[in-house]
Amino acid sequence: MTGPKKIDLNKIRTYSFKERPTKAEVDSFAKIPSSDWEVDEFLEGLPAYLKAVELKNLVNDINRAKARGRAVILMMGAHSLKVGLAPVLIELIKRGFITHLACNGAVLIHDYEFAFFGRSSEDVAETLETGMFGMVSETPEYLNKAVNSADSEAGLGMVIGTAFNADKPDFIEYSLVASAVKYGLSPTVHITIGADTIHQHPDFDAGKWGALSGNDFRILAESCISLNDGGVVINLGSAVNLPEVFLKALNTARNIHGEIKNFSAANIDMIQHYRPVTNVVNRPTLSGGGRYTLTGHFEILIPLIAWALLSEH
Repeated sequence: MTGPKKIDLNKIRTYSFKERPTKAEVDSFAKIPSSDWEVDEFLEGLPAYLKAVELKNLVNDINRAKARGRAVILMMGAHSLKVGLAPVLIELIKRGFITHLACNGAVLIHDYEFAFFGRSSEDVAETLETGMFGMVSETPEYLNKAVNSADSEAGLGMVIGTAFNADKPDFIEYSLVASAVKYGLSPTVHITIGADTIHQHPDFDAGKWGALSGNDFRILAESCISLNDGGVVINLGSAVNLPEVFLKALNTARNIHGEIKNFSAANIDMIQHYRPVTNVVNRPTLSGGGRYTLTGHFEILIPLIAWALLSEH
């Protein structure tokens, strides 16, 4: 019985390993860490592959943007505040590594509570069960009062940051928005009406909040102009809101100003979502620029990046 016909492996063709291109080599392997390393030695000791290369390139791009006076736009959700990164981000603002801070609405809530009480973040599952999620009185009263009394031409981030600085709460040094104003930035806040707990309260004026946040959209669009030729935009933990806002802000800036290209875009998050990768990293840089997607916990990645940036200045 002959059975089915089988291929003749004796006819296999081979070629020398010396002729074969390879993607990995020992010269690019990690170096054994030493207790006396500085941060630059640590970075150089990382393997020269994949995300280690992206991390180093992002640090280099931010340094170059700062040196050339180009924009470094940080867009962030509130989780990075809740894991204790305000002091690190404030120092980066103070030292000129961040030129524009863009936040979602939740950042204002946690920023207020940290600045005025030194603590924030409730157990959502527990309070939701009783209908008391977001029902403390002080947070919505303060923020809504500040917004309702603001000039209609003002930006939302500037209104809140200015109010914090004027009132000088006990923990003001931990306020990201107040610090941004203090160090000369015009922080922008991009709200989604109905998405934040303060929107549940009777003194919330959707028209007023929307108008001030609309002003902030125009401020962000203006900042996008300075991304051209060497700027950096970083999305930190916003899965939908800020990537969509950025895409439209950049488009608006290009429509009015013209060419804005050759800038670097990074998404830093615990998982990579469609909109940040597509609308922050990939689509905006089709005509040129660096693309970075760093996946991990904010409380580790951001201090590491800050350490690398601050150690050189």
